Amino acid sequence: MNIVTLTLNPALDKSTETEQLIPEQKLRCSPMRIDAGGGGINVSKGVSKLGGKSIAVFPVAGHNGQVLRQLVEAQNITTQVIELSGETRENIAVTATHTNQQFRFTLPGNALDPKDADRCLQLIENIKPQYLVASGSLPPGLPAEYFEKVAAFAKTIGARFILDTSGAALAAAADEGLFLLKPNIGELAALVGSPKLEMNEVDDAALEIIRQGKCEVVVVSLGPQGALLVTRDGFEHVPAPMVDKKSTVGAGDSMVSGMVWALAQGMDFRQMARWGVACGSAATMNAGTQLFEVNDVRNLLKWIKMYGERYRFRDF
Repeated sequence: MNIVTLTLNPALDKSTETEQLIPEQKLRCSPMRIDAGGGGINVSKGVSKLGGKSIAVFPVAGHNGQVLRQLVEAQNITTQVIELSGETRENIAVTATHTNQQFRFTLPGNALDPKDADRCLQLIENIKPQYLVASGSLPPGLPAEYFEKVAAFAKTIGARFILDTSGAALAAAADEGLFLLKPNIGELAALVGSPKLEMNEVDDAALEIIRQGKCEVVVVSLGPQGALLVTRDGFEHVPAPMVDKKSTVGAGDSMVSGMVWALAQGMDFRQMARWGVACGSAATMNAGTQLFEVNDVRNLLKWIKMYGERYRFRDF
């Protein structure tokens, strides 16, 4: 299997709508939508939508954990899980239709002992994927350095490690070195030890972490402005089309799914970044936690290809 995703802090994502959020009043909501959530699981879902295959590795606990696994497998995704005591967490997103504002409530995850997390790595070692994608937060019980261990582990099995996380966990993993990072501007600033970065400083900062051996490729997420692709050879801005935004839940994971799927298809870095931006932008067009529609991705990709020709790859 070319792609394996690792989700150490999975969740059931629940979403609903109400006209407006008013304190201390009973609010009438639309029927609850329940999706399998957690960064790596979302990446596997995106890969599946694009017609690709992956194996999703994650811990499950209690009734929620069994529901989570069933939801993942219902989307034609192979799973390998470890079972824990306790209960898999839930996240809740409520959209106020009067203003189209979304309120996201993220609950703490089920505690995960490092030895149990290592059981996930043992499952991955037996698969030996070409690409290993870890996305999302670390659950209680794991040190911030755990993704650094995953980065070292990926090297031992010959996998290209793609990481999408934040804070101390991101910094620690980058110190070990990995294949691809997808930071936003704030996360990139932290990696280079700067309080903030101006737009004209982003390319140099991304190149600096490449030169330091923290990764081989950087795709800086710029939100509505698209992304900046940076390699040792140069950089290119990938513009994002204007869309009718309904939700940003899962947009980052959708972007990663588009990129790893493109790489697994043998595409180059420019094509990879364009697919990533198309998937991320398409995800914002859907309410709740349902990621993107493939037809939207293909339509947005046409726009990106047309306007992207204005942004030729620039050598350093």
